[in-house]
Amino acid sequence: MTNSIPEFDETDCFLITGSNTTEAHPLVATHVLRAQRRGAKVIVVDPRRTQIARLADLYLRQRPGTDVAWLNGLMHVIIQEGMYDAEFVESRTEGFEELKAAVAEYTPERVEAITGIPAADLVTAARIYAQAGRAAILYTMGITQHTTGVDNVLSCANLAMLTGHIGRPGTGVNPLRGQNNVQGACDMGALPNVYPGYQPVTSEAVQAKFQEAWGYAPPLRAGLTVTEMTDAAYHGAVKALYIMAENPMVSDPDLNHVRAALERCDFLVVQDIFPTETAEFADVVLPGVSFAEKEGTFTNTERRIQRVRQAIPPLGDARPDWQIICGLAQRMVGMQPTREGRFAGWEYCSPAEIMAEAAALTPSYGGVTYERLEQGSLQWPVPTPDHPGTPYLHKDRFTRGLGRFTAVAYKEPAELPDEEYPFLLTTGRMMFHYHTGSMTRRSEKLEREVPEGYVEISPEDAGRLGLGKSARVRVISRRGTIETRAWITRRVPPGTVFIPFHFAEAAANLLTNPALDPIAKIPEYKVAAVRLERVA
Repeated sequence: MTNSIPEFDETDCFLITGSNTTEAHPLVATHVLRAQRRGAKVIVVDPRRTQIARLADLYLRQRPGTDVAWLNGLMHVIIQEGMYDAEFVESRTEGFEELKAAVAEYTPERVEAITGIPAADLVTAARIYAQAGRAAILYTMGITQHTTGVDNVLSCANLAMLTGHIGRPGTGVNPLRGQNNVQGACDMGALPNVYPGYQPVTSEAVQAKFQEAWGYAPPLRAGLTVTEMTDAAYHGAVKALYIMAENPMVSDPDLNHVRAALERCDFLVVQDIFPTETAEFADVVLPGVSFAEKEGTFTNTERRIQRVRQAIPPLGDARPDWQIICGLAQRMVGMQPTREGRFAGWEYCSPAEIMAEAAALTPSYGGVTYERLEQGSLQWPVPTPDHPGTPYLHKDRFTRGLGRFTAVAYKEPAELPDEEYPFLLTTGRMMFHYHTGSMTRRSEKLEREVPEGYVEISPEDAGRLGLGKSARVRVISRRGTIETRAWITRRVPPGTVFIPFHFAEAAANLLTNPALDPIAKIPEYKVAAVRLERVA
């Protein structure tokens, strides 16, 4: 997030897209709704009429996969009506003329034809957002899990810069992270193309720094993403996988392909706190610990680094993740020639020592120590020991200097409905379960609330298919088939169905399309073509 959650109390307009905020991020939603009661306007753009959409001042229902078109349409209206921040554009950005030319063809009428959003509503949304004193964009995986996910995010950045709604409190472009420490994992280099602190692995200078510190550094090339590793295992290019706190046998697209890949893998290690569907394929299972059994830090969605303090000793044979990793590394280093380096021995005594190494090698964490965190949380960047942290980014300048507009054209999703598969499937989360259900479905109370999966289908489509309340239905795509319960609801429009992905016995990801965004390599979970059949 460019900004901080408490700032939302002062925000005048929220543009929320691809986010089921009240169900998936309820604490953030409380700030949004509190600001709305104060007078802030809430605009929601989403294919489903979720709870936050019902509470919105203006709800725009777009066809899934058409986000670039409506975002360009907003910018078209803002430029045509002279509502953009000319001073900000002139002094803080570059590439405006290219953007202006690119969005010129996205008139409200053309956007309506592409997206289904009424032209008048698009114009109203553009005016509310552009004319607000402080406007914030909130989004989640509803706009990133597409073959055009990067284009969608670039378009959000374009919109924020065009209106000057960035670099100030209560504004910005704010992705709400899907798990409690996914930001921290990314910060620490759990991505195939960067070292900790988003330092590129392709940089010779960066490589030299880590070479000196560790006595070793990987080659100057990016590694494989999650779905690329699975595909490589399927084709035999990857022989072993070490899967930690991930359950790809429920969460990855095209699960029949994932199953075949794991079965072909020569050696599979799974490290987790509970047995999962993926662990059933493992040669070795390493028991990790929960948050309550370890020391460390979590970095949340607003870049806030927070101490985690151990409440109980690890249960059974479980160990903190850092101890498992260090133990494995020490054995593997012992098999190799000695490597000279400040941190090459893997002989840490505590997470505090690991944080000290991270601070020494990661500029954005340079001033972070456990001593400081004992006094309270810090928001990176924290470059020096006396730096107070950064509540919001890009105050006076962007990281690269001038913010660059990127002209983006609308592209259709990789797979669209046709005569054989006439429905458009989208997937996501729901209130009572979390991710693949490996934790929440072990809770009797949560399981009692929603004990099985379902497919949301409009009353019009249910009538055409002869489906009654809670009827069983078969959902079929080019990749797989599931049977589940029909939930007849106006949350979804005719022609679109929705399935939550928490339920392994009716796994939405047996159906989803593994087509990837060419840059981020994110699968297109949010758009797939399916057909429905009534189960007798």
